[in-house]
Amino acid sequence: MRTETVRVAQTDDTDRRGGWGPDVDARLAALESPVRDVLGPALEELSDAERITIVPDAHYPFHPSSGMVTDPAVVGAIVARLEDRTDAEITVAGATDDRIDFDRTAEYLGYPGLLEQFDATLVDLADEPRTGGLSGVEDEPVALSVPTRLAEDAVVVVPSLRPTADGPVAGAMRTLAALVDCDAGADRAPVAVTRSVEPALAVLDATIAYGGDPIAANALFAGSAPAVDAVATSLLGRSLEADPVLSATRRTDDPVTVDGAGVDVDRLRGRISDGALPPSDDPHPAVTTAYRLYAAVAGDAVPPQLEGGR
Repeated sequence: MRTETVRVAQTDDTDRRGGWGPDVDARLAALESPVRDVLGPALEELSDAERITIVPDAHYPFHPSSGMVTDPAVVGAIVARLEDRTDAEITVAGATDDRIDFDRTAEYLGYPGLLEQFDATLVDLADEPRTGGLSGVEDEPVALSVPTRLAEDAVVVVPSLRPTADGPVAGAMRTLAALVDCDAGADRAPVAVTRSVEPALAVLDATIAYGGDPIAANALFAGSAPAVDAVATSLLGRSLEADPVLSATRRTDDPVTVDGAGVDVDRLRGRISDGALPPSDDPHPAVTTAYRLYAAVAGDAVPPQLEGGR
């Protein structure tokens, strides 16, 4: 039996009401201390890295306040800490898919302006060279085409706390697998990719979580990708044994301990509702109006799913 530790930190003062705010600089400042706390031990492993690639959950341009994507401010706070404590070249990476260019997604989420504050660069892995390889799942070989940057860099995956459309947690392993071409199905690809890439760290963005509705969870969790995904699965009220990805990457009797002050994990689990994901292509008219008003005031881009005026 092997115990894994996931570090947790609260991201908001208990003396005031938490939640997402539009001022990215204010969010960065509030995240400085909790990011320092959760990254602590991992910095030893990352301190000698020449290149570090950070992989956020940026699967589609939902607004960061929805909990459906990683808050870019969390990524910015991680970049700031890594720049302070390492000499590594730092990249924030995503990939164009069949729905939308990554550059457009990144622009909507605010990554270009955010990363101007740092030396980190934004990279579309769809334009990067790839490395072929094999990974094993249940003693069967799985062919992979991995972006060379992911194969060679120290990788930090930063998923949001949300389920997938099929029910299991989105998590670090599935977030990473979305960037790799793999000939396995949805239940085996995240296992094969995680074993091939071997991310150095996963940081779960639970500042805003999504179960059936977004809530201000005000927490960050950090550890190995399987351990963090196990914690995220528990927070969403899902069964660890029912998730084939978790079952293949960790023994069900291996405990995961959560270490850190200020976060009542049991209470947080009870606050996260269970329901369907928000629609990505047919938003309610009130949502369309609200986003257009926000974009006009804040100067942000209007998300592509709202541009048609539905």
